[in-house]
Amino acid sequence: MGRVKLQTGIKAIEEENATNSHKSTIACIINSEIGSVLAVMRRNVRWGGRYMAASVAYHQSAVYLQPFLDVIRSDETGAPITGVALSSVYNILTVDVIHQNTVNVDDAMHMLVDAITSCRFEVTDPASEEVVLMKILQVLLACMRSKASVMLSNQHVCTIVNTCFRIVHQAGTKDVHRTESALVNGNNTVKREVAGVNNEYAFGSRHLENGSLNSEYDLQQLSTIPASNDSSVRAASGIDETTIGAFGRKEAVQYDLHLMTEPYGVPCMVEIFHFLCSLLNVSEHMGMGPRSNTIAFDEDVPLFSLVLINSVIELGGVSIQHHPKLLNLLEAFFSCVILRLAQSRYGASYQQQEVAMEALVDFCRQKNFMVEMYANLDCDITCSNVFEELANLLSKSAFPVNCPLSSFHILALDGLIAVIQGIAERVGNGSVSSAHTPVNLEEYTPFWMVKCDNYSDPNHWVPFVRRRKYIKRRLTIGADHFNHDPKKGLEFLQGTHLLPDKLDPQSVACFFRYTAGLDKNLVGDFLGNHDEFCVQVLHKFAGTFDFQDMNLDTALRLFLETFRLPGESQKIQRVLEAFSERYYEQSPLILANKDAALLLSYSIIMLNTDQQNVQVKKKMTEEDFIRNNRHINGGSDLPREFLAELYHSICKNEIRTTPEQGAGYPEMTPCRWIGLMHKSKKNAPFIVSDSRAYLDHDMFAIISGPTIAAISVVFDHAEHEEVYQTCIDGFLAIAKISACHHLEDVLDDLVVSLCKFTTLLNPSSVEEPVLAFGDDTKARMSTVTVFTIANRYGDYIRTGWRNILDCILRLNKLGLLPARVASNAADESEFSADAEEPRSQPTEQQLAAHQRTLQTIQKCHIDGIFTESKFLQPDSLLQLARALIGATGRPQKGNSSPEDDGTAVFCLELLIAITLNNRDRIVLLWQGVYEHVSNIVQSTVMPCALVEKAVFGLLRICQRLLPYKENLADELLRSLQFVLKLDARVADAYCEQITLEVSRLVKANASHIRTQLGWHTITSLISITARPEASEAWFDTLSFIMSDGTHLLPTNYILCVDASKEFAESRVGQVDRSVCALDLMAGSVDCLARWAREAKLSMNEEDAVKMSRDIGEMWLRLVQGLRKVCLDQREVVRNHALLLLRNCLTGVDGIPLPYGLWLQCFDLVIFTVLDDLFEIAQVHSQKEYRNMEGTLILAMQLLSKVFLQLLPDLSHLTTFCKVWPGVISRMGNYMKVKVGGRKSEKLQDEVPELLKNTLLVMHLRGVPVQKSGSDEDGLWEQTLLHVNKIAPSLQAEVLAQILVQSHPQEVLAVVGRVQ
Repeated sequence: MGRVKLQTGIKAIEEENATNSHKSTIACIINSEIGSVLAVMRRNVRWGGRYMAASVAYHQSAVYLQPFLDVIRSDETGAPITGVALSSVYNILTVDVIHQNTVNVDDAMHMLVDAITSCRFEVTDPASEEVVLMKILQVLLACMRSKASVMLSNQHVCTIVNTCFRIVHQAGTKDVHRTESALVNGNNTVKREVAGVNNEYAFGSRHLENGSLNSEYDLQQLSTIPASNDSSVRAASGIDETTIGAFGRKEAVQYDLHLMTEPYGVPCMVEIFHFLCSLLNVSEHMGMGPRSNTIAFDEDVPLFSLVLINSVIELGGVSIQHHPKLLNLLEAFFSCVILRLAQSRYGASYQQQEVAMEALVDFCRQKNFMVEMYANLDCDITCSNVFEELANLLSKSAFPVNCPLSSFHILALDGLIAVIQGIAERVGNGSVSSAHTPVNLEEYTPFWMVKCDNYSDPNHWVPFVRRRKYIKRRLTIGADHFNHDPKKGLEFLQGTHLLPDKLDPQSVACFFRYTAGLDKNLVGDFLGNHDEFCVQVLHKFAGTFDFQDMNLDTALRLFLETFRLPGESQKIQRVLEAFSERYYEQSPLILANKDAALLLSYSIIMLNTDQQNVQVKKKMTEEDFIRNNRHINGGSDLPREFLAELYHSICKNEIRTTPEQGAGYPEMTPCRWIGLMHKSKKNAPFIVSDSRAYLDHDMFAIISGPTIAAISVVFDHAEHEEVYQTCIDGFLAIAKISACHHLEDVLDDLVVSLCKFTTLLNPSSVEEPVLAFGDDTKARMSTVTVFTIANRYGDYIRTGWRNILDCILRLNKLGLLPARVASNAADESEFSADAEEPRSQPTEQQLAAHQRTLQTIQKCHIDGIFTESKFLQPDSLLQLARALIGATGRPQKGNSSPEDDGTAVFCLELLIAITLNNRDRIVLLWQGVYEHVSNIVQSTVMPCALVEKAVFGLLRICQRLLPYKENLADELLRSLQFVLKLDARVADAYCEQITLEVSRLVKANASHIRTQLGWHTITSLISITARPEASEAWFDTLSFIMSDGTHLLPTNYILCVDASKEFAESRVGQVDRSVCALDLMAGSVDCLARWAREAKLSMNEEDAVKMSRDIGEMWLRLVQGLRKVCLDQREVVRNHALLLLRNCLTGVDGIPLPYGLWLQCFDLVIFTVLDDLFEIAQVHSQKEYRNMEGTLILAMQLLSKVFLQLLPDLSHLTTFCKVWPGVISRMGNYMKVKVGGRKSEKLQDEVPELLKNTLLVMHLRGVPVQKSGSDEDGLWEQTLLHVNKIAPSLQAEVLAQILVQSHPQEVLAVVGRVQ
């Protein structure tokens, strides 16, 4: 315990030592500052021995500040002494001697502010006066920055601001006497500076002044008196309580005073803002008389005020969100002050317009501020479209109309671009919907009652504000309809679900109340109508106003500003009855009943007419007005002061019974200000936006058009590169946003505008366009920007491709495109365009211009548009292709200029390039490309570069795409049929090249051509173009297909066999090629056998049967083809064909051929070839067909071998009796044939031997020639007859061998009959 007590004592001693140390520090500081002041005072004889050092309680701030404040307040001190005292106070504040924990800090701060604002000193010279005034400003600023500033009240802050303003204003005034007069008579103006006007705490004081904006806070004046008169400069602030409590309103005034004496916050901010706005009302100040205009007004005052307002909103903008009621102040500032000052038509000077524009541009640079202003104001049906009006104003201000480009135009442009760049910066921050969902109203909901569930959650407030903006737009459209025809206007709103199907008074009243742009004459007529529904609407309309704690004349002004008061007395009475009923309901004040409100309102209207009508010569006096209103307050009189106040209010400020109409920015009147304060009572929470692009699509849709137009005009008129770059940055930002939000129309408009500045689309009127382009900075920057946009945001360009392509074509004509633009895109090197060199001996300037041109083209990366086209969105790609087709133009059958041909060829090359680069999306482009090429082919009658590019370009497309688009193979190949439509002269010119290209296509893609239609197109194309000089390429291709059977398919088999037959029969070229063609045909039998095996293994029964039938037909086509070649005049070809035919007929073990097919084969192939050869041998000479004897022998051998091989199968057929006679009869014919006019010995020997062998084999194979029955006997008899005719000696030899194994009686009987 003792140890604890010891520690506690030590701690207390330490704390006491720390406190003493702090006090010592303060004492040193204070003594030092006192010494400084005394040193200056001792120099003055008057103060030489007056002040003596004394002990000071340094722990109490109010005590040690007192000596300095006394000096500052003293009338007898000069400027040097006062300046030193101010410096001392400033030093004390800046070293934090006073802070919020200091003893009596609240009293100290209040004394400090009162003393500084009541500063008095003798003025000896202007320089010393200016030094003191500057030190006063420094001390006041130090007060606000001090840690103890939290102890200041609303009143003190307002006093500080007022004093600072007066000092600054006074310092800038040359005329001292004028300044003195302004300060002495500044009471009324000062009241407006400080009076509380926030609707929660200020309207009590407003009642006493009837909307004059005067209040009970009367700040004392700051006056300057020359030293010669022993006067002083005094800045004072205080509360004049002499006016408090007038007319029974003490409680309201005391309530206001209580707010103003609380620690400073929103009330003083509202007061300061109101005061600054009041300084901007040029017309009000200029219309005042010398007594009421308390500040010598010149244009520097509103300029200075604008700067302060700008600072206020910039510095306090973040905090506005915490005070939604200040939002109305913001709206009023923009709509009624700054937007008006920025335009000359409202009477503002150029300097005022410039300062206002600077303020607007500063706001535009606050990126989130623009979004929040749009969300909170433009999307609120009760507020102005501030963002939209700001965009339009900036756009119009950027247009130099009938004048050169000035800094004002550039300033407006900076504001537009700042907004655009703010939107562009949010592009990558998320919350950008690729498809902007439109808003639809499916049913009626009272639009004035729509609320948001959660103002802090973007998922709630974003759809909410978009819906609210949509409603606002529809209401504007409805207002236009209403202004033309009220009935149709209401019907339109019913159709859009903004009014119920059955109109009710409340909905119509709210439409009148909250819709901007209505014709106020029509509204007044509607509300004054005697119809029962209109009367109900009138009362509901009056019920939408909030007259709580508002003076009668102020309430009447607000009410009559919304419509035009009708001229008929009955209508006026109905309107005033509705107004009086609502006013008495909310603000009875000293009125006994609603009839008193009605009578007084009527009297006010009459007074207003009397005072403001110039035709009334004898005006109503105050006594007249009071006398006219006797006994109206329930039989009693109203207070005289009250009526007098009403009278003077009406005389000074007219009630406008014909309110302003149409577009424009309203003037901030006292009445409108008070209405604004009342409106702030019902404000919804402030919507705060972060850095994501929630509403950027809607905002950009509003600002994009005016911005593009403004930037284009400034860019057109600009002459400096800095301005060029500013415009280019704006263009690029617009392009980025347009692409992000999929606004293709905006991007197209931008491209069109930019292309105009490239000068590439203008008719060339200069001798050296390349050099002129190099010297034109604007054109070069525009060109680079156009192609930058095309490369970055090409996905969202549509019709703009036509303009971009026109620029490319112009560069191509000038020879400025790099060779890779077309060649790299299409993997070719045939296209090349080198930049033209300047003529003759160029100057250094020309060389520099030429070099700049080449560098510009290099920066454009034009080739990237086409090489990277595979990444374009489908719609954009299609538009690019259409632009290329359109730029080519429709080919003419007549002659065209070489320049046009070059353009057409270039465009076609680019079209082919993007087609090849987009092979995965060929379906998108194919139809247009094919139709374009087909038109070229059909329209061309003479060989030219265009048709050459068309034909071989399409062949190249097919060659490149077939491996990737097998499903489109037929479509691609069918397109090649257009070659068949070529004019004969064109076809002759390119036949060899066409054949070569088709051959390459087949070799590269044979495995991808799988349909009969595709192969038919290929073979037809090659057959037609395979002229003598081109046939070798086709045969080479055919060999490639058929040599190993890899590419031979059921779909192309017949076509290939027929083509091989044609080559075998062709006498063009060497015999070896015909022999090779025959070998290809014969070798294809192996493919038939393979297909048969595969079908049996992998197909179902039905498909296998069908495949077998198809194979049989292909085999029959093959042997028929060989049969035809067997008749060739060339011995080698003829004999080789017979040998191969025999092989194809005998080597078919793996091919399941039906018996019926074999019978066809005998009739159509074997018997036919024998008969044809027999006829040739008989008719033609040896010169025409050499060595036919050997051919006939081969034919006999073919017959014998095939027959014997098929004998087992044929013998069981009922048609055997037809086949065998055909065989033996043709043997007989060949025994009698004469070759060269004489019989052939070789045939004489060969045929009997073949017949003998045939008969023996038939016997050995068990195929009898005689059976029981008449038919068989006839066949046997025919056989013996033929044998007897062919070789009589053969009969006995053959029969002898047969008799050994046969019945002798039967054989002898047959032989007897034959003999």
